[in-house]
Amino acid sequence: MKAIFGMRANVLASIISSVSALATGILTASVLAQGTAAAQTYPARPITIIVPFAAGGPTDVLARVLGDHIRADLGQPVLIENVTGAGGSIGVGRVAAAAPDGYTISAGHFGTHVANGAIYPLKYDLERDLDPVARLPSNPMLVVTRRDFPAANLGELVAWLKVNPGKATAGTAGAGSGAHIGGAFLANLAGAPLQFVPYRGTAPAMQDLVSGQIDLIVDQAANALPQVRQGSIKALAVTAAARLAAAPQIPTAVEAGLPGLQMELWNGLWVPHGTPSGIVVKLNGAVVKALADPAVRDRLATLGLEGPPADQRSPQALRAFQKSEIEKWWPIIKAAHITAE
Repeated sequence: MKAIFGMRANVLASIISSVSALATGILTASVLAQGTAAAQTYPARPITIIVPFAAGGPTDVLARVLGDHIRADLGQPVLIENVTGAGGSIGVGRVAAAAPDGYTISAGHFGTHVANGAIYPLKYDLERDLDPVARLPSNPMLVVTRRDFPAANLGELVAWLKVNPGKATAGTAGAGSGAHIGGAFLANLAGAPLQFVPYRGTAPAMQDLVSGQIDLIVDQAANALPQVRQGSIKALAVTAAARLAAAPQIPTAVEAGLPGLQMELWNGLWVPHGTPSGIVVKLNGAVVKALADPAVRDRLATLGLEGPPADQRSPQALRAFQKSEIEKWWPIIKAAHITAE
């Protein structure tokens, strides 16, 4: 009798297991079918790119240039929404919490998608909650000062900072922004502290530099070059290994006597985790096509933006690169005691 009941129990368990497996298979197939259908009809309405900084800054300009070409390629309007605050973490958080349908995209860079994880108590995980779309052009930094600052070159700036420790005011786009980290590195290498002044983006910080309200910024070339060309501010050095093709008159930090000051702000696009792969592929294709457009390349070159190699523009390449940057920079940022303000 016990053997009979045991056999019946085993049969029942087998049936339940089979039904469960069938249900799981049906559910998986349904999800995949929905994802495929979504990718086939995407986009059916306007797309929003959230820029986590103020309008007019380098990230904003890059997003708008790419947005125009994505619109032409995908046939839907691309809206740019500026969501500022907390070093860009508020805007990125908006995307991380959005529906994974490809209609909300995060534009960001080294600061928002690497550094912030070491600085802010984020409510999202930079790697787990966001899926990469494409790596975008990178921007070296320029050490720029107000026009009447008493230093004609980087060496003189370092000497002035040492004689006047903590007196120079340096603009940033918030704690952990590229300008903040770049300024902290400059201060560390110079052996003299800076007085950091946070803004809701580098565009308003640049306005105050031009008007003489602050002394200097270690800023993205894209943001600083227009003012340098107009003579509104002074450029003392570029933080790249070589001089910029767009501004060959500006020496590198190595040439100017501060070899440790090398840093570039790379950019990228991300979508909420779980966005169908077909949609990510479509977005990536539109971005890669835009970056190949000669007019786009020329426009970005004038801003000092240099595109990544073709094999580094895929979602997979951006994921691997972001991971390597997190592993490299988080210990450095924490050792520099850069914290949320």
